[in-house]
Amino acid sequence: MRNRFGTAAAIALMTTVGAVLLSACGPDTTGSSPTAAPTGAAPTGAAPGSAAPGTAAPGAPSHSGSPAPGGKEVNGTSAANHLTISTGTQTVAMNGTTVDFGTVVRDLAWSPDGKKAAFVNGDGDLVTANPDGTGKVTLAKNPGGETWSHPTWQHATTDPGVTTVPGALDRFATIVFASSKGGVLKLEKVPTKTPGATPEVLTPHNSEGGNDNLPQPPQTGNTWANAGGHRGEIAYANTPANEVYIYDDYIRPDTRDVGKGSQPALSPDGEHVVFVRSVNGHDHLFTRSMDVDRKDEKDLTPSAGTDYTEPAWSPDGKTVAARTPDGVSTLPADGSAAPTHVSTVKGLPVYRP
Repeated sequence: MRNRFGTAAAIALMTTVGAVLLSACGPDTTGSSPTAAPTGAAPTGAAPGSAAPGTAAPGAPSHSGSPAPGGKEVNGTSAANHLTISTGTQTVAMNGTTVDFGTVVRDLAWSPDGKKAAFVNGDGDLVTANPDGTGKVTLAKNPGGETWSHPTWQHATTDPGVTTVPGALDRFATIVFASSKGGVLKLEKVPTKTPGATPEVLTPHNSEGGNDNLPQPPQTGNTWANAGGHRGEIAYANTPANEVYIYDDYIRPDTRDVGKGSQPALSPDGEHVVFVRSVNGHDHLFTRSMDVDRKDEKDLTPSAGTDYTEPAWSPDGKTVAARTPDGVSTLPADGSAAPTHVSTVKGLPVYRP
């Protein structure tokens, strides 16, 4: 029985009351101690899209950890593989070339439909833009004294056959990001359709049938949020505990501890999470199902001779991209093949739907 963050009975209850939800789509430095990246720091990883697992980009080395032949840069992105790479500069690698956004782009993230990009600019503000860098809108202006990082588009849609109340899902049309102030890490959120809004602190918590007296997860030390699936779930890391959590309030607030790790990313269908964990001196990639009854945690990089960090899922959920010291590598999400080095561009890997 899949007992993730709600049961069939809970869904039925939700249908009765008409409560449902709607859509919206900072790096840490190691797999063992996630922290928000300084505002002035370049993002740390870039990844290819849904390219066939195990297929290197033309001219790229066949394994991670080796430079391209002759030191030539390999872009590794294409319209076919959906990979984009933000490097903390004005340019973003995508579609086999680079796009100048006209401003510093840190920690780029794509909306669920791929039509908008969200990122932190050189002033530390949260900005959205079109894929070609035009149409920039400041969603939230940094008040100063804070470091914002790693935005993600929260997303929720109606379950088939479920009666909805108009506007019931609007609360999920947000961008969640990490904020660091005075050394205190918190998650914050802003609505995607209200430019200039003041961010609100996101407080992951638990509630069962209206009972808020359950043990609550940490409210500070939280960073590296990543949304996935269609129920508004958010994966995030807690730095002091070096733990990965999943927060879901589609029906009622529920926060679950996934285990040791950092830099989590939820699969497009919301059924799996990939995260980073240090093993024998290197950062490995692990996946596990969101089904609480399944014990299927898997090390995707058991023979890692380098660090794999900042993972991202391809739109079809079949491939995972990760940053390495030499650029970006991809591998099958089921761990059936070793990573392939596909790009020498060093930055944050993220797939554009």
